[in-house]
Amino acid sequence: MKVLSRQDLRNALKKKQIEPVYVLFGAETYLRNLAAETIADLALKDSQLREFNETLVNLQKNGLKNALSAAEQLPMMGSKRVVTISDVVVSSVRGRDTISEDDEDLLSRYLKDPAKSSVVIFVVNELDKRRKISKLLLNNAASVDFKPLRENELLYWAKNKVRELEADSDERSLRYLVGLAGNNVRKLTNEIEKLATAAMPENFISYELVGSLVPDSGYLDNFELTNQLLAKNKIGALRVLKKVLDDGAEPLMLLGLLSYNFRRLFIAKEMMMKGLGEGELNRVVRLPFNQKKEFLASARRTKGETFARILKRIAKTDQEIKTSIATPRLQIEILVCELAGV
Repeated sequence: MKVLSRQDLRNALKKKQIEPVYVLFGAETYLRNLAAETIADLALKDSQLREFNETLVNLQKNGLKNALSAAEQLPMMGSKRVVTISDVVVSSVRGRDTISEDDEDLLSRYLKDPAKSSVVIFVVNELDKRRKISKLLLNNAASVDFKPLRENELLYWAKNKVRELEADSDERSLRYLVGLAGNNVRKLTNEIEKLATAAMPENFISYELVGSLVPDSGYLDNFELTNQLLAKNKIGALRVLKKVLDDGAEPLMLLGLLSYNFRRLFIAKEMMMKGLGEGELNRVVRLPFNQKKEFLASARRTKGETFARILKRIAKTDQEIKTSIATPRLQIEILVCELAGV
């Protein structure tokens, strides 16, 4: 079964098309959780006794059997029952699993014939797609991948959130805010709520207000880790890495963001070598809002071969994290040490 995008899910829900089983996964956990709540709200819209028709099961505390047993129960005074199964982990390190091949028969039986009166939502924290149990889930449910938002999507989200809070701002201030917050919707939302409160009674979020209240420490500390690596500053790079990981970043997501930064730098470098101007660069590469000058300088002073080597090493680490017994944190620390010496 095809993996759906956020937009695919949004379109289906607008048409009130609800599937019997969902698998929600990906790095953008805020929107993933919001989607689970939205599906539940829509499914239980006509339920007079929602508290009896909604079951939340945490797989760290309860087994899959309990969750699927709840899904087999008929709803009370309503047409649907919703079972949300959280903390789903199918890891490359099997000791971390909350669903494993041991659950295959139980899960397979349910997925082949899901209860018609229930909606089961698997909220996935980690999913190794090579695993048999992962393929079983992805191939037999409406699976939605919540990838990190791109910069234009973050700006769109920020504009809508400001409007929802009955505040106002301008494009310059919101671009600055997105640049500071990074591509973490939870952090961006929290910062907007804080700014909207601070902006009272005028209710205008100014550039100066953003600068005074929002710390310059986006999800990847904006461009700092990439810059430390290109500067071959191993100590500085490890310091930034430790802060990002200690703040709760997942190593695989962090790796994806690093890869994204270096791919854009590589593309920018090749475009510069062809003599293309900044306008064309901005259109193709989508230069960082508040780091355009620094980004272009990094691309200009670094050889294209260096970017190519870095991207190959990042791809190798991605594979090693998914297959090695070493911890993901150790793997990315090794990567940073090596890249600082490239």
